[in-house]
Amino acid sequence: MKLNQSHRFSVAPMMDWTDGHCRVFHRLMSRRARLYTEMLTTGAVIFGDRARLLGFDASEHPLALQLGGSDPRELATAAGIGEDFGYDEINLNVGCPSDRVKDGRFGACLMAEPELVAAGIAAMKRAVRIPVTVKCRIGIDDQDPEVALDALARGVVAAGADALIVHARKAWLSGLSPKENRDIPPLDYELVYRLKAALPDVPVIINGGIAGIAEAAAHLGKVDGVMLGRAAYQEPWRLLAVDPELFGEAAPHASMRAVFEEMLPYIEHELARGTRLHAMTRHFVGAFFGVPGARAFRRHLAEHGVKPGAGVNVLRDAITRVEDVGRPSIAA
Repeated sequence: MKLNQSHRFSVAPMMDWTDGHCRVFHRLMSRRARLYTEMLTTGAVIFGDRARLLGFDASEHPLALQLGGSDPRELATAAGIGEDFGYDEINLNVGCPSDRVKDGRFGACLMAEPELVAAGIAAMKRAVRIPVTVKCRIGIDDQDPEVALDALARGVVAAGADALIVHARKAWLSGLSPKENRDIPPLDYELVYRLKAALPDVPVIINGGIAGIAEAAAHLGKVDGVMLGRAAYQEPWRLLAVDPELFGEAAPHASMRAVFEEMLPYIEHELARGTRLHAMTRHFVGAFFGVPGARAFRRHLAEHGVKPGAGVNVLRDAITRVEDVGRPSIAA
C-alpha cells in the first residue's frame, strides 16, 4: 500500500463542525492538509439529498468522505456514490461513541465486530477505485485494547484497507457521554506506535489530544501521519504552520488577514445563494487567538453575524478590531 503524502497531516472529521464552509476556510491555510467531511450515514447518502449532503467546493481537494454504516452492500453503494461525486477517499467511521451511532450499529460499537467491519471494507474496495480507509478507537468498554485494536487492524488490512487512522483512546459506550469520551479515557500513543511497528507496510495515522503542529511533528517519527481535531477547529491559525513545518513549503497565505481576504469572494457567493453569514463565521471564532483584539473580533461576529440579512461587511468590521501584529507563533 502506498500512502498519499497528503495523509502526513489531516484535519479530523467532526460532526457539526467540519462542514463545507469550514473546509474551504481550512484549505486556505494549507494546500497539503487532507480534509474530511462530517460523518454521513449510508442511508443519508443513498436516499437523501445528495447535492446538498455531498456537494463541495473544488478548492477542498484532497477531500475524504466519511461514512457511518455497517451493512456491506449499503457501504459499497454509498462509497460508489461518493466516488462519483469526486471524493478522493472513502473513510469508514469505527470510532464515534454517541448513542445515536450505537443504536444504528455503526461507529465505535463496531470495534466489537471486526469481521463485519472487514466485510464492509472488502465490499467498498470492490466498489471503488479510490482509497478506502478506517478511523477507529483503540477499543471499547472492557476490551483489552492491545487485542481489540490488533484484531480490527489485521482484519481490515486483509480486506484491503489503504490506511488506518487511530484515535488513541478507548470509547466507553456505557457511562460516558460523547463529550466525555473525547477527554476522559486516557491516551495511549505507545499502543498506536506498536501497531505501526507490527504493520510496517500499512499506513498508520495517529489522532487524539494532539495540541499543535510541533506536537504533530514529534509523532511523525513513529507513525506515517497525524490527524488534528479540536485544536485545528478551535485555533485554526495553527493550520498556517502545516505546510512550512511538515512539508517544507510556504503556507498559502502569510497571515489570517490574508486568509480572510481570500475567503471573502466565497462568502459573498454563498450569501448570494441564500446562506446565512453566521453559518460561515461560526467557524472563525478562534482565528485570532492570542492576538490583541481577538475578543472584540469574536464579540462583533457574535452580535452582528447572526442578524437577518447580515453581510460580508460584518466580517470586514470584525477584522478591523484585531491589531495587525501578524499571527501567533506557527510552531506553537
